[in-house]
Amino acid sequence: MSPGGPPCNCVLCHDYGDRHRMDTFLLRTIVHISEYGWSVVLVQPERDRPGWAYTIGLWHSHRAPELAMFGADVYETEEILNTLGRASAAGAGPLDGERRPETVRGHDAVFRSVDARWYRPLFPGAVSFHRRPPLPFLQLVWPDDANAFPWDPDGKRTTQPWTWLPPAHHPPSPWLPR
Repeated sequence: MSPGGPPCNCVLCHDYGDRHRMDTFLLRTIVHISEYGWSVVLVQPERDRPGWAYTIGLWHSHRAPELAMFGADVYETEEILNTLGRASAAGAGPLDGERRPETVRGHDAVFRSVDARWYRPLFPGAVSFHRRPPLPFLQLVWPDDANAFPWDPDGKRTTQPWTWLPPAHHPPSPWLPR
């Protein structure tokens, strides 16, 4: 059972009657969350879309927002999300709108709340585990090598989605649902 009051809607806190039909991904996720408090899902790059990673279980275990990061090497991203997961477990997780120094490659990062319309296309594992989103999700937005964020005039606009916007208001990019 998750901390801090009533159970959440996840597959660990609520019996949906389908435990005998869970796939390997969900079973492995449950083991990671039971053992470590969260799991990090890596999504490899494909065609025109960079890779990304996201957490599952921070909400269940620590009532901290799930986290997502896009556009960097997925193994580097996994390390960053695990570092932030440990901070969340210690009660020092990021907040919406927060700017944290030296979070990615010595640069600051900004955390933005994810619009729930992005959950199914970008975080299907979290939807499968939590069953009844929305739940809090934050995107870690990081600057390019010139220290420009995606919204800056000189920032790279397609390496990271703008998940704080509804998909219908997102600028053209490979991130829009297909």
